[in-house]
Amino acid sequence: MNHARLTIALGLAALTAACGKKAEAPVATETNEAEPAATMSGDMGNMSMAPDANAAIKAKGHGTVTAIDKAAGTITLDHGPIPEAKWPAMTMAFKAAPSITDAVKVGDKVDFDLSLKGSDGEVTAIAKQ
Repeated sequence: MNHARLTIALGLAALTAACGKKAEAPVATETNEAEPAATMSGDMGNMSMAPDANAAIKAKGHGTVTAIDKAAGTITLDHGPIPEAKWPAMTMAFKAAPSITDAVKVGDKVDFDLSLKGSDGEVTAIAKQ
């Protein structure tokens, strides 16, 4: 039984090392308890936390207004790449408040701010170039 545990612990350590990650402490064979983890030190005040999957991403873009549908509350933009969303240049419709759709017309070149959540996007600010 101890041989099987040792084999599993060594195998997991090898797999973890192969992934470039620090291996967890192996299980001690006599006590069946994990060794204490190493203490973290240093200034971690600048360490960023993983983003919340449900949080909205704020992004900026540049493009041209190709359509406005006030009834549906959308504005269609032919925009350049949007790095924050990892999007290439494309044409797509976004939700937009009436104050946004009233501020521009088809053909206007614009700078805009987006709020992105999942695959949904909303133009939150827009300005003619």
